This record gives sequence, structure tokens and C-alpha cells, in this order.
Amino acid sequence: MPSTSAGAAPALAEPAASRRGLLAVWGPGLIVMLADTDAGCLVTAAQSGAQWGYALVLPQLLLIPILYMVQEITVRLGVVTGKGHGQLIAETFGRGWGVVSVVPLVASSIGALLTEFAGVAGAGELFGVSPWITVPVATAGLLAVGLMGSYRRAERIGIVVGLAQLLFVPAMLLARPDPAAILSGLGRIPIGDQGYLLLLAANVGAVIMPWMIFYQQTAVIDKGLTTGDLKRERRDTAFGSVLTQGVMIVVIVALAATVWTHHGNKALNTVGDIATALAPFLGGGAAAVLVGLAVLGAALVAALVVSLAGSWGLADVFGWRHSLNERVGRSNWRFFLVYGLIHVVGAALVLASVNLVQLAVEVEVMNALLLPLVLGFLLALEAKALPREHRMRGPYRWVVTALCVVVIGFALSMVPQAVTAL
Repeated sequence: MPSTSAGAAPALAEPAASRRGLLAVWGPGLIVMLADTDAGCLVTAAQSGAQWGYALVLPQLLLIPILYMVQEITVRLGVVTGKGHGQLIAETFGRGWGVVSVVPLVASSIGALLTEFAGVAGAGELFGVSPWITVPVATAGLLAVGLMGSYRRAERIGIVVGLAQLLFVPAMLLARPDPAAILSGLGRIPIGDQGYLLLLAANVGAVIMPWMIFYQQTAVIDKGLTTGDLKRERRDTAFGSVLTQGVMIVVIVALAATVWTHHGNKALNTVGDIATALAPFLGGGAAAVLVGLAVLGAALVAALVVSLAGSWGLADVFGWRHSLNERVGRSNWRFFLVYGLIHVVGAALVLASVNLVQLAVEVEVMNALLLPLVLGFLLALEAKALPREHRMRGPYRWVVTALCVVVIGFALSMVPQAVTAL
């Protein structure tokens, strides 16, 4: 089966790896984590803060190590084997299982991309710009980034754009949250409330998503990382894990300190609703700018990552060449065609009008329900596809496995309620 990029051989350590600059290694972990806090995640966090106050802050903290551990396995699989996630599943367990593996990827990618374009549309409307302008312009821009012939350039553009979501930090500071209320909220876990559990499932699904695994495993290959870069890429992933969950917490706190504190349980149905709800506390102009630009940046970086992950995953399983470091040609036109179609179809569906908040929560719940399959494949590959010296060992293996089992168990326990609610 063709390799993800230049060759199928496992990446070997390079003597000069330790002398490479930070930007030569860091990036795949940061961009995938910025994409993790996408438009859907931001509105899920906003809904969490508006409806449950600070009760969903603690789960965000507890998810940081789980998120890191999952993506760290992904990094090792990509760097050591030199193969994408779908390709590795197909080669290890058979083509049929490879096809099965892309089912949750495609479902998650389509749902996520719809929320990203809906986020772009909603952000534009805050400034009086029609979705018929913002969505096509965003689509054209994303297509251009993917066709530049350079993974590193695409990555850097994505990171710069994605950092706009940090504008929620000044929004939180302007909301003036009460530290005592936050500490009190950390101990409030209404586990017996079905509405809380459903939103908790959405938050879990907003943290670990199938497309993240497919993206980062191929990204470290396209960037040319080797086993000598593993320690630095682990730090890249750890930093990104803390950053993305920090953003989620910031959004929850901002909405809890304002909407929940003064109005109780309040539903938010659009990006405009979020800005409007914050306007009395931040000022109308500040709320529109901070919320609009933060959601726009998050949506754009996620749209880039999601569409690449879906395209890479399909290309992996069906054996198409698919490196961003190559221009469109006879050997890779299928990959770029899928990449283009994903954007065009997603944009068209969103222009047909979508309720972003409801869609976001439903997509994240769906992601949580897909976790058993996604994490099951990941743990199986770690045990079978990696050489013994690169596998998890000792207590760390048991901790990672136990945490994955807990997440899988929670996802399975939510199936009946999720099916009824959705």
C-alpha cells in the first residue's frame, strides 16, 4: 500500500534531531489541539457555563491527562512506523477493519465541518456580513491553504489563525468571575441529573475526537519528524492539551460568571446569542469582537484540520498518495478531490441554515459514542504495530488503559439516553 508521504519505512532517529529548532518539531500537537477547541467545542462550553455554571470545570481538568495520553500514542505510531492511522489499521488488521475505522472518522469529520462553517457564518453575522459572503470566502481560503504544496506553511497559517480563540481570555476577565464561586463549583457534580450527564458526554466528545488521531499521526509524518524528535513532540502535545482545555474552562467560566449567575439556566441557540448574552457584562462592541473573532479563528483552524484528517484517512485506507508537500498530480488527485469536495459540500449544507448550538452538542455527543471504536483501535495498534521498545510499559500502560476503559464505559452507558435525546 502506498505510503502517507515520501516512503513507507519507519522513521529513524537522526543524529542532528537534538539540534533542530523548536518550530522544526513543534506544530502538529499545537494545531490539532487548537482545532480540538473548535467552534462546536466553544459553543458546547458556552452552553455548559450558561446552563450548569461551574459544574463542568472539574471534568475539563480531569480530561487533560486523558487527552494527552491518547494523542501521545498517536505521535509514537506516526513517528515510529511512518504510516497514517488508517493505513496502519488496514495493514495490521486487514483492509476490512481499515474501512471500518474510517466510518467514525467520516461521521465525525462531516459533523465537525458543518459546525465549523456554521461558526464562520455566525461570526460574520455579528459584524453584519452575510453567510453568503463569509462561507464562500472561508471555503476558498481553506482550499488555497491545502494546495500550497507545503505542510509546514499550512500548519503555521492554521496555528496563527487558531490562536484567535484566546480572545475568550479577556472576555472572561471582563466578566469578573468570583474565585470563591469557581472553587465551590468544582465540588458540584450533579451526576444524577440526566441533562447534566448528556452535556457531560458532549464535553467528553468535544475533547477526544476521531479526526484528531488521524490528523496528528499523518501530520508528524508530513512534517518529517523522526524518533529523535519524540520528546519534543510530546512536549508540543502536552502544551497543546493544557491550552485547549484551558480555553474550554475560560469559556465555561465566562458564561457561568455572567449568564448563569444572573439569569440561571438559559439556552443559547446561535453564536449571536452568546455575544448578546455577554453584551450586558462586557459591552455590546466588546462582546461582538471577542466572541466573533474567537469563534471565527477556532472554526477556521478546525475546518482545515478536520478536512485534512478526513481526506488523509480515506486516502490511507484506499492507498492514495496524500502528502501536502506535493502539488496536485496524477498520483494524488483523488486526495485533493476529496479535500475539495468536503469543503464545498459542507459549505453548501451550512448555507441551507443550521442551528449551531444544537448541532454542536449533538456532534460532540456522537463523538463520545464513537470513542469505544476509536480508542479500541488505538490501544490495539499500540500493542501490535509498535516495536517493543516503543510500547507503553509498567504503571503507565495500566494507567492509560484504565483511563481509556473508563471513558469507553462512560460512552457506552450514555448510548440509551443519547439515542433518546437525539
